[in-house]
Amino acid sequence: MSNRALILLLSSALSLSLLACGGKKDEDALLEGEEETAEPAAGTAAAPAPAAPAPAGSATVTGKIAFQGTAPKMEKLKLDADAFCKAAHSQPIYAQEVVVNGNGTLQHVIVYVKEGLAGSFPTPSEPVVLDQKGCRYYPHVFGIQAGQPLKIVNSDDTLHNIHALPKTNEEFNIGQPFKGMETLKKFDKLEMPVRFKCDVHKWMGAYAAVLNHPFFATTGDQGTFEIKNLPAGTYVIEAWHEKYGPQTQSVTVSGSESKAVDFTFKG
Repeated sequence: MSNRALILLLSSALSLSLLACGGKKDEDALLEGEEETAEPAAGTAAAPAPAAPAPAGSATVTGKIAFQGTAPKMEKLKLDADAFCKAAHSQPIYAQEVVVNGNGTLQHVIVYVKEGLAGSFPTPSEPVVLDQKGCRYYPHVFGIQAGQPLKIVNSDDTLHNIHALPKTNEEFNIGQPFKGMETLKKFDKLEMPVRFKCDVHKWMGAYAAVLNHPFFATTGDQGTFEIKNLPAGTYVIEAWHEKYGPQTQSVTVSGSESKAVDFTFKG
């Protein structure tokens, strides 16, 4: 055999030996439970981790919204332009901008946690209902979570138009000409407040707070509110009124305790 043939034979044998060693190493790695990990492609960012669920809580913040001063004269609404609206009320009705209760408290104030919450809260699938009844919006002021359905209902046998005027979310303007009509909408972004109006009945108006949590309440005919199931922590609580604007206070709660936070708006 020539020297050249011998060299070629030895080279081939060496290559086969190296391949066999590599194959044995890979086989042993698999037997030992090792796994190969793929490197991320260049320029590909890892997906952000979802926000951690908020801790469960059992604390409560309660309070009342007092009104100080002379209440402004309530505007009597003129309903003559729509025969249905006029016939729906046997007594005069008044504008809802400032409603002072008999006990000196204020209606239609939304109170909510403005700062201090951590984690994420599930979005309810149950809709908030905004009804049109007797040519008024019910409720006049309300809270809703971002992404939660808003069911708009016409309970009147007359044409209503619902015109939402957000600054951050998408504006909409829809008509409901028949009694019993329902329309589903939602707001995807946080916004405080979102104003609603009816272009057919100029006196009709409502306001919504679009929040990312369920910790809010609106005052009624006693001027009180209750925010339940708060996790322990320190919070900024805001009370907002459509005419008198916002006020804030700080409160710290722990465990299942209940603390009172009262506000006073001056006329």
